[in-house]
Amino acid sequence: MTAVPFSTLMHTLERVLQRVGLSSADAQLCARIHTESTWDGVASHGVGRIARFVDYVRRGWVDPSATLERVHALGALEVHDGHFGIGVRNAMQATERAMALADEHGMGVVAVRDTTHWMRGGSYGWHAVERGYAALMWTNTESCMPAWGSSQQSIGNNPLVLGVPGESPLVLDMAMSQFSYGKLQTLRQQGKQLPVDGGFDAQGELTREPAAIEATRRILPTGYWKGSGLAILLDALAALLAQGRPSHEIDKLQRGSGTGCCQVFMLFDPRHMGGHEFCRHLVEGITAHLASAAPDEGGAPVRWPGKATDEQRRRDRHAPDAVVEVDDAIWSEILALEE
Repeated sequence: MTAVPFSTLMHTLERVLQRVGLSSADAQLCARIHTESTWDGVASHGVGRIARFVDYVRRGWVDPSATLERVHALGALEVHDGHFGIGVRNAMQATERAMALADEHGMGVVAVRDTTHWMRGGSYGWHAVERGYAALMWTNTESCMPAWGSSQQSIGNNPLVLGVPGESPLVLDMAMSQFSYGKLQTLRQQGKQLPVDGGFDAQGELTREPAAIEATRRILPTGYWKGSGLAILLDALAALLAQGRPSHEIDKLQRGSGTGCCQVFMLFDPRHMGGHEFCRHLVEGITAHLASAAPDEGGAPVRWPGKATDEQRRRDRHAPDAVVEVDDAIWSEILALEE
């Protein structure tokens, strides 16, 4: 691993993205989101996605010049076309627009079709809760996971993000697979096994070996048939609300991961629902209750969504000793893109 100062990593990514054709503003935004994701401990969807994103832009699968276009409005609900533009920018703009609608209506929903990979979905959940909004967001994807009872990729892993604001926000960012492909890659590179079964090997047996699952592409749905069912409904609802493509039609594009997907950004303004103080007290009560629960036999503190990320985000990213640990091979790959 290479220890890279936060600001150095962000400025390096910015230069790489400008070199491939992003505007200065878009390069700054994407570099910040990728660097923050890596800082938060999600390198698989931070620095780990840079080379692939650059490749998609060069292939024409992502159009850096495309912008969101509103195609339908119904009160607190809007539908936008992403025109295969930059997924991070589209997602951030959709989040901001949903906030504005929530300011007016108490709830704002923006559904986006024909957008591209949003990278780490939690980025937009954290953006919302840090500004005082509750969030429910999700995306569909190309088929990358077997439906329960199938041996072939037939449904998306359709990540889901939920967040409730507070002094220490509750934020959940999860795919409908037990582990993402990014996590499999990270653990394989580290020479580690998964902590629990994460998919099937070539013999159809459950395994914790990341490489074996990557080879078969048979990742395990979270909760077995329940995660499979939830993924199917998230796909259907995203395509319905965005008037866009479900997973099996995204497959036909053959334009890389997440390209042509539908995303939904549902934001709630607590000021219209009991007020920020009620929301803060609610979250504090939940986290205090969880913190007081007796640990299991492992003895580790009880976990809840957002706890570790909140602690990490409270550190000063711009302090002289603030560094981001980057895999050596990935860092070399990024530096080569700058040449």
